[in-house]
Amino acid sequence: MHDNWLETIGVGVESRRIAAGLTHYVPASINHRLGIHVGAPVNASCHCDGKHHRRVQSDGDIDIVPAGLDGDWKDDADCTILRLWVSPALVRRAAEDLDIDPDRVVVNPQFQRRDARIEHIAHALATGLNPDMPSDRLYFESLAKALAVQIIQGAASKPEAPARQMLSFGQKRRLTDFIEANLDQDLSLDEMAQVAAISVSHLKVLFRRTFGMPPHQYVIHRRVERARALLHQGKMPLSQIALEAGFSHQSHMAQSMKRILGVTPAALIRMQR
Repeated sequence: MHDNWLETIGVGVESRRIAAGLTHYVPASINHRLGIHVGAPVNASCHCDGKHHRRVQSDGDIDIVPAGLDGDWKDDADCTILRLWVSPALVRRAAEDLDIDPDRVVVNPQFQRRDARIEHIAHALATGLNPDMPSDRLYFESLAKALAVQIIQGAASKPEAPARQMLSFGQKRRLTDFIEANLDQDLSLDEMAQVAAISVSHLKVLFRRTFGMPPHQYVIHRRVERARALLHQGKMPLSQIALEAGFSHQSHMAQSMKRILGVTPAALIRMQR
């Protein structure tokens, strides 16, 4: 498990191989836990929340165990579990961002939940286990937030939205200036919140309302525009342009430009010529 992830973004993740026939006891945790079955189906049983569950556990089946609840699991064949820890504080912040009273959110045990979005987020987070993969803190913060939103989905009805407050003109100007000046850095929500002089949870709500997209998407769009401008100048190799624009590597830049502009850097260069 990446303890530093739990401390910084509220999510930890690990891939664990479970041996057949062994009872695997999982003690209660201060964090919510998710276990995603990966691979071939197995016959499984578990004791949790005073209940006994017998089932065929298939690829993508998700067990959600809330903080403070223990349990034990047993499988009739070797299997792999993608396990995640999610801090209750992250879930509370996500509820606040959705204009939901966090005290109304109760994470209940769920077994064999099917949720393609949780699967996608979990596997994206797990790429951080690979030391050869560059880690973009802002990207992982966005994934963690999305995971928390999925966990609380349906836990409480969203109340009427309050008056739609926006970032002030000064806050917007300071944020745009800060982002433009630091596109080549690993930007974080904490830094942006300090620039705007508001909390992180408040920033995320007001940023989306003001700019029409979350901070992570806005930063990616600005990096794409920076890369396009540098491409038009024609003074740098693509690898250097990627770094100057804040991308982890050249292929990351190409993927982002293709997604946002609909063309690759190479295609832009051909059009310019």
